[in-house]
Amino acid sequence: MSGEPQRTLLLWCPDWPVLAAEIVDGVPATDPVVVLHANRVIACSERARAEGIRRGLRRREAQGRCPHLTVVDHDPGRDVRAFEPVVAAVEEVVAGVEVIRPGACATAARGPSRYLGGEEAAAERIVEHVAQSCAVESQAGIADGVFAAGLAAREGRIVTPGGTREFLAARPVEALGRPALADLLRRLGVRTLGEFAALPAGDVLARFGFDGALAHRLAGGRDDRPLAVRQPPADLTVTADYDEPVDRVDAAAFAARMLAERLHERLAGYGLACTRLGIEAVTAHGQELHRVWRHDGLLTAAAIADRVRWQLDGWLSGSNGRGGTRPARPTAGIVRLRLVPDGVLAQAGLQPGLWGETGEERERAHRALSRVQGILGPEAVVTAVLGGGRSPADQVRLVPWGDERAPARPGPPPLPPAGAAPGAASAPVVVPAGGGAGRRAGRGRAVAEPPWPGRIPPPSPAVVLPTPLPADVRDAAGEPVVVSARLAVSAAPARLTVGDGRPVEITGWAGPWPVDERWWAPAEARRRARFQVSLADGAALLLAVEGGMWLVEAIYD
Repeated sequence: MSGEPQRTLLLWCPDWPVLAAEIVDGVPATDPVVVLHANRVIACSERARAEGIRRGLRRREAQGRCPHLTVVDHDPGRDVRAFEPVVAAVEEVVAGVEVIRPGACATAARGPSRYLGGEEAAAERIVEHVAQSCAVESQAGIADGVFAAGLAAREGRIVTPGGTREFLAARPVEALGRPALADLLRRLGVRTLGEFAALPAGDVLARFGFDGALAHRLAGGRDDRPLAVRQPPADLTVTADYDEPVDRVDAAAFAARMLAERLHERLAGYGLACTRLGIEAVTAHGQELHRVWRHDGLLTAAAIADRVRWQLDGWLSGSNGRGGTRPARPTAGIVRLRLVPDGVLAQAGLQPGLWGETGEERERAHRALSRVQGILGPEAVVTAVLGGGRSPADQVRLVPWGDERAPARPGPPPLPPAGAAPGAASAPVVVPAGGGAGRRAGRGRAVAEPPWPGRIPPPSPAVVLPTPLPADVRDAAGEPVVVSARLAVSAAPARLTVGDGRPVEITGWAGPWPVDERWWAPAEARRRARFQVSLADGAALLLAVEGGMWLVEAIYD
């Protein structure tokens, strides 16, 4: 904390919580407005001050002084969101800005004053630019250190170099922004910052502690730390505009290659690599197209180009609107193409698997499935992810190809395929969306599985029916089999009839496994019991009885 304080320019926006409420919520700042926190006024508009309202007043007292007062609750998030455009406007004029708090930001004064023609010219330029860009009134102050510059900004003053100590000396101790310390100092007879700065530093530390020692440094014109400027995020997006609309696939492929190389070079310049790519296009008729591609590794220049080419091919080769299953083709060619690296990370290279690179067949399958997604959309190809649950339908979650394969409910970890290295993840099972009467449910042993009361024992069924089939179960005498509320089966199941089919003899059965779910929510409550049955024709089924009705939920191999 040693050394001379840095010459600092600070921009201050008066009554910022009130202005933020006007910008975000539309509350007129020209009316009597107060912002409350913990039932006390923390900010008020100019008209409210004219009515005698000051910071620190209680809500009832403030409303008593001004009956037509508009009260707004304090929202720190609103203040930050509204102040971001102001900081961006300052960064358009100067580099290296630190946000002190919503409504105040600071920057080193040396650079702007040198290329803008002096400190006064720099302050006027920044205030004018913020007013023109954001329609926000502000004041600027320049002094040695952030604390002194903040006090100077409230007066719109530029303190001469070396005169900061004299500028602070006459200020009251309340300017430190520490009410408890200021009250104690006044009771001890210390009323100004100059009197406080004259006290020995060791005595101040012993009497007031570390926070008091920091305040003592500020009173003497010495900041406790240098500016911590923020670094604006790098613009990694690449855009290409075309005079002639691109409406042919070969021309789109050439455009994709050129733009992908530009994006890869820009990312490489920052030591980054792309894992999720956003592709945006605008047609000559103003139609906007957007698609996001994900990848489980780092996208190379060739991989980026392939995905852009596939996506453009899918857009430009769309259906003509006469019964085609693909999205409609744009009515005009593409005049603007934009690549947005939606997910980036440090480029450290991809580490190969423990037993070598991924197989060539898997890579070819990945390219084919990604191209299908480019033509038909990301939901056209989905993969099955095993998780926890009581029913087979709950245990399988279908996610688009390339998305994060996280289970919807906690369950056993995936088992490696036969012959794979220990710890290797199993390959996903590809399920065409809407492409069959059922869906395949993976099998495997539970390794570290949380308890799911009412879950059927293994093995898991092979096919889970998207819509259960109605069934009829009868005993040897031809009477319907009934399960009571206490899970008592009226008789042993003997014959099963599925839909309008013929009755089939039941050669074996197991159960019931009861499930009483969401009993605390009557609208969502569900109570049923499951049975496993084997039939004389060699089939094995998973049955459920609910509300006196039998249903076929799944089929075993």
